[in-house]
Amino acid sequence: MKRSLLIKPMMNEFYPTVTHGDGIYLYDDSGKKYIDGCSGAVTASIGHANPEIIAAMHEQANKVSFVYRSQFTSEPAEELANKLNSLLNTNEDYWSFFVNSGSEAVETTMKIAIQHWQEKGNYRKNKILSRWISYHGITIGALSLSGHVKRRERFVHILEDYPVVSPAYCYRCPFNQKYPDCQLSCANDLETAIERAGADQIAAFIAEPIVGAAGGAITPPDGYYQKIRKICDRHHILFIADEVMTGLGRTGKMFGLDHWGVRADIIALGKGLSAGYTPIAAALASEKVMEPILNGSNSIMSGHTLSANPQSTATALAIINFIEKNKLVEKVQGNGEYLLQKLQALAANSQIIGDVRGKGLMIGIEFVSNVKTKQPFPRVAQVTKKVVDKAREKGLLVYPASAGKEGAQGDAIIISPPFIITKPEIDELVAILKETIEAVQNELVG
Repeated sequence: MKRSLLIKPMMNEFYPTVTHGDGIYLYDDSGKKYIDGCSGAVTASIGHANPEIIAAMHEQANKVSFVYRSQFTSEPAEELANKLNSLLNTNEDYWSFFVNSGSEAVETTMKIAIQHWQEKGNYRKNKILSRWISYHGITIGALSLSGHVKRRERFVHILEDYPVVSPAYCYRCPFNQKYPDCQLSCANDLETAIERAGADQIAAFIAEPIVGAAGGAITPPDGYYQKIRKICDRHHILFIADEVMTGLGRTGKMFGLDHWGVRADIIALGKGLSAGYTPIAAALASEKVMEPILNGSNSIMSGHTLSANPQSTATALAIINFIEKNKLVEKVQGNGEYLLQKLQALAANSQIIGDVRGKGLMIGIEFVSNVKTKQPFPRVAQVTKKVVDKAREKGLLVYPASAGKEGAQGDAIIISPPFIITKPEIDELVAILKETIEAVQNELVG
């Protein structure tokens, strides 16, 4: 067999070769069918091989696929910016900066936040606070924001110490309290961090509305983001929402923060914007954030060769139109409730499921060795890997995630199928997952 020179996530592991996709299913070169129970990396939101999107891509390719943003704008890029602004449903306009990945989008939000204060004549506000048990991207700036211990450890010597705030992790409260008696100590921890660093040094605070890879869909309690918004406003700090995973319908709302009726000053979008059809992501900045820049240098100091290319922006526009036309956000809400109930019932009869959480079609399952004490399995047990591998063997793809104290001592997966999944397909997914977890449970506890 010819040696592969492709660098894969684990170069000593076998990866089947995909041949094609159809709706919620993927097929490999042996003819095996898989339910894409995690939309790849919580990305393929409208399913695979959608004919409407393929047609839109083909139509744009027949016109022009690439122009450089310093030489031309394009109709699809302008339309996409207007569409995203309209989706926010606010009286304040939001401007779009298009990039190629979620990591780039987060980096751009950082630059915009810092430049906002520079253009106001304040060069001291250049620190960005973030939370532990978070993940914002793999580039150096985005990784500096990430409170993901395992992903930081190789590069910690070149990273900034931005994660300083405790997560809103009710299942494992960092303050050993119970909601609502806790008075949202996790939100108050932001205020403490601001007081320690000095508000005059801080440009922004960033958070994922629902924590993805670092925590297995950790979902904050009601009132958390409302309090975060007030703290940021009180200290004149911008609030950045990392909606790369939660944005554009994944949680049953167009944006994750919509569940709490809160609007961020700057927003990072990614995965759902492309639905896996093209590399595209975006940083959205409010008029308030943009105003000093528009009145000052009149330029955001960022950019990439393929930023705002017409091929990708036309594709993203077609994806959003497809979501709206087919009322998929509403379907996500209903199917998400159905999936959550099914998974909670599965957990009730499991010896290794400690928590099921999330919103819409972004559901996390955390595994523990003792349900009563919430004791995680030892790392050497590799429970997440066992579940992921066994599920794939049975024809189901699930997304690995971290969990536990500091997000380093626990195991979790995310279930996040495409929005187009039907209830019978959800039943099929859950049935395979049940077989998977029972098999792993028997291996671990007998």
